Parts: sequence; structure tokens; C-alpha cells
Amino acid sequence: MSVTTIRLQPEVESGLAAMSDKLHRSKNWLVNQAIREFVARQELEQSRWKETLTAMESVAHGKVVSGQAVHSWLESWGTSDELPPPQADK
Repeated sequence: MSVTTIRLQPEVESGLAAMSDKLHRSKNWLVNQAIREFVARQELEQSRWKETLTAMESVAHGKVVSGQAVHSWLESWGTSDELPPPQADK
């Protein structure tokens, strides 16, 4: 495990110490947990951004699903005649 030094503002340090006491966890554990969650959230945002760009490119090329096709599909959910997911127009 590597060691990284950080400088905390006094109010952050006092909040961290209070949370550490309250949760019976070390400040180190809390900081690692916070960074782990931050990194995961950033990775998810990057993934969503890439998916958005891909979707926008598909729309620009005319690959879209009509609103009516989506509504028909959703209305069929839970029925004996459930439809397969609609496909993009080509």
C-alpha cells in the first residue's frame, strides 16, 4: 500500500475526526472509502458520457427508434403478447 499525504482544511479535519469517532472507523478508512467512491463515480460518469456520444452519433446517422414503437413495446409488458424490444431504424 502506498502512502499519500494530504492537507485538510481545519473544518474538514474536524468533521473527519467526528465522523471517525461516530462510525468507529479510522480516518484513514474514511478517506480511502471517500476516494474509492469518488473514483467509481467519475468512471461511471465517463462511461455515461461515452455512451451519450455514441447515441448522439447514432441519431446523426438516422439510427433511431420511433416513440410509437417504444410506447407499443412498453404497453405490451406483462401481457401474453409482449413485444420484443424495438430496433433502431436503419
